Amino acid sequence: MAVPVRQGLRIGAYLAKQRIKRVEKFPLIVELEPLFACNLACEGCGKIQHPHDILKQRMPVEQAVAAIEESGAPMVSIAGGEPLMHPQIEVIVEELIKRKKYVYLCTNALLMPRKIDKFKPSHYFSWAVHIDGLEERHDESVAKKGVFAQAVDNIKEAQRRGFRVTTNTTFFNTDTPQTVIDVLNFLNDDLKVDQMMISPAYAYEKAPDQEHFLGVEETRELFRKAFADGRRKKWRLNHSPLFLDFLEGKVDYNCTAWGIPSYSLFGWQRPCYLMSDGYVKTYKELIETTDWSKYGRGKDPRCANCMAHCGYEPSAVLATMGSLKQSIRAMSGK
Repeated sequence: MAVPVRQGLRIGAYLAKQRIKRVEKFPLIVELEPLFACNLACEGCGKIQHPHDILKQRMPVEQAVAAIEESGAPMVSIAGGEPLMHPQIEVIVEELIKRKKYVYLCTNALLMPRKIDKFKPSHYFSWAVHIDGLEERHDESVAKKGVFAQAVDNIKEAQRRGFRVTTNTTFFNTDTPQTVIDVLNFLNDDLKVDQMMISPAYAYEKAPDQEHFLGVEETRELFRKAFADGRRKKWRLNHSPLFLDFLEGKVDYNCTAWGIPSYSLFGWQRPCYLMSDGYVKTYKELIETTDWSKYGRGKDPRCANCMAHCGYEPSAVLATMGSLKQSIRAMSGK
């Protein structure tokens, strides 16, 4: 299943507008990082490795909103760090919703009980809770026991209050097709979240654990087996069918990291949030001064094992929009 119908129509109109205007590079969704601080120390993430003075900083509301408006992106994924540690996170969300941006607030869910009263349900807003496996696997990945149970309880409370809840799950080379199946079945059938996002673990250079990232062939084998027997069709996956085909190795694409750019306390990150080849002040400068032809598998050795959504989901979306057959397939979720 792809995005909800209303959101899908909005994004489709946005993409059509870019095509009519003959805009070659444009943002589909912005990864907004208004802080780097976090209340967990996950092995696959290196954000808290920043110096203490950087971890203390919080992006002003006006700066965050201005960056999104300048980019023109219809969707925003607010990450970090843990965005619920930002003292004005609800204001950032509210201002983006006022501008009719679709907002995904990425969180480990631990602070949701303290903050949830400051948010209102909206079809423009989704909690995006990180669930990296079932209880033992998830608690191991975040290096703290009891986090999985708290996250599940807080998801249920958000659902009770009428919020839209999605999840984001990262898979490593310690996962098997069965662990993928088990967690997606749980999220889909037991927890009944609205939609699920998935990603192969990417070689984030600052991450403490550098041993468990997936290679390209490992990724393809993992998802090919997990998706066998038509299983993926029953899961409410928040991805285009062509991106899921990409994960299985049925199709391949060039990287289009400009489609999911990252904006943080340092500015617009070049070329994506996984690599730090410098920062610029505006999205226009990011697009016009970055040599995008240098990046992607087969071009930069750092990209050799990357199949992350930030580089390849926009490619799949563009391929979908360029084909009537694939557009119909995306609408049907198959």
